[in-house]
Amino acid sequence: MDFRRIAKRRLPAPVFHYLDGGADDELSLSRNTEAFNDYELLPSQLSDVSNVDLRSTLFGQDVDWPVMIAPTGASKLFHGAGEPAVARAAEKFGMIYSLSTLGTTTIEETAAITKGPKAYQLYIFKDRGVTDEWIERCKNAGYIALTLTVDTPVAGNRERDFVYGFGARPRSRLRQILSFAPHPGWLARVLLRKDLEMVNFTSSGIELKGINAGIRAFIDEQLERSLTWKDVEWLANRWDGALVIKGVQTVEDCRKAADAGATAVMLSNHGGRQLESSPAPVDCIAAVADALRDRLEIICDGGIRRGNHIVKALALGANACSIGRGYLFGLAAGGQAGVERSLSLLQSELARTMALAGCDSVSKLGRSYIQRRQ
Repeated sequence: MDFRRIAKRRLPAPVFHYLDGGADDELSLSRNTEAFNDYELLPSQLSDVSNVDLRSTLFGQDVDWPVMIAPTGASKLFHGAGEPAVARAAEKFGMIYSLSTLGTTTIEETAAITKGPKAYQLYIFKDRGVTDEWIERCKNAGYIALTLTVDTPVAGNRERDFVYGFGARPRSRLRQILSFAPHPGWLARVLLRKDLEMVNFTSSGIELKGINAGIRAFIDEQLERSLTWKDVEWLANRWDGALVIKGVQTVEDCRKAADAGATAVMLSNHGGRQLESSPAPVDCIAAVADALRDRLEIICDGGIRRGNHIVKALALGANACSIGRGYLFGLAAGGQAGVERSLSLLQSELARTMALAGCDSVSKLGRSYIQRRQ
């Protein structure tokens, strides 16, 4: 959260609040983190914790700790180093890096930056040719997983964007002009270097009808409200690796995901940016784990700010956690060094919490280490 304060100083107000904000009254946004306080850790004392093993596996890959980089759009919006900086930090910490459809670095460029394992987040658009092309590009570039986001049939009501003017031209309001004026470096990157180009669209080898109206308008028009689990089956038949469904929260939806060919689910409410009053992901873990741990890998996505949050999620039955704002604040504050420092703090907190809980391996975490507060 110190990085959040630095990010607020370094970013234009519309950009910071786009990163920091959620939907409607931001109840889900705040609950994502606050819900971890509803759980207490039960230590097993006089246990040998001279060595604490954080290593795990995810999507068939060995990882140094059970945390992955969540897909977040337009990393260069927050720092000029963008996606490459985050990918390099992820490799250094033995993590899976996820690239967003709305990334500002291409599928191929991101794959070439590091040798670390990578996932790609996508949407199924009305124009299936777009999705088909991304699948083939990911296959050719060696991505190990696809993550399908399913909680965005329409965009959430992110009121901070309207208040602070994110997405509008800075000259349209005096407040916007004043908020951008103290950040000439940011303006230069956007206007001269064109850092915010959605390159996975503009690098497409197929004609994207309607894209000349702008990326945002194109995406809004292409979001398919009629998607069903049959479309997940369609995707599973076209992809050879791990298939993750991001944005599910109920046992029934997770069961449907498994039946449709998914290998993992990301329990997520889109960082509190879509459906207001949706439950915190940590509160969804236990029921899904009890029903489907033998069929799906379970990832807790949302609200992770401390190492003890990771321990709680794993003890409840998650295989891993993913972080979005948890690294983006660091990126905005200090580029790759900021991301690495954020990850270092989180990893050291995880190891310390494991030792204090009397558990020497993340593979041993279970319900005996956790209880819900009375």
